[in-house]
Amino acid sequence: MPAYQPWNEDQAALVIAAGQDQPGATLPILHAIQAAFGCVPTDAIPMIARALNLSRAEVHGIVTFYHEFRRTPPGRHILKLCRAEACQAVGADGVARHAKDRLRADWHETSADGAVTLEPVFCLGLCAIGPAALIDDEPLARLTPERLDAVLESAS
Repeated sequence: MPAYQPWNEDQAALVIAAGQDQPGATLPILHAIQAAFGCVPTDAIPMIARALNLSRAEVHGIVTFYHEFRRTPPGRHILKLCRAEACQAVGADGVARHAKDRLRADWHETSADGAVTLEPVFCLGLCAIGPAALIDDEPLARLTPERLDAVLESAS
């Protein structure tokens, strides 16, 4: 899991300046901000809006529309469970319920110990071999509640 730096307005300004002249700069800048700080901090939104001549509402709308963007830093590990219909057809709903119960967290939340953030993802292309997930961007297939427990134990 990458180490994120704490919020720093000067560093954010550098990230924004590096991307603001490219066509369609909003998404790349948001991704770069999240890569640096682990999330898109609220303080970054007016900075991005000003640099791109957008309203704060437009930038906020983009951040809240896309599931990939977080508004708070993630846990030490990120578990992305597939929510696509094909995975649901092979048991992903049961794995998702188990994950939520085990972590005591809902989608976009982090377990109380800060170990795991639970995120939905919509199709990993692994559904033909059972429910799928990513843990820290490593693919997991044929996921069962028991296999998920083993993965979470090693992630703690």
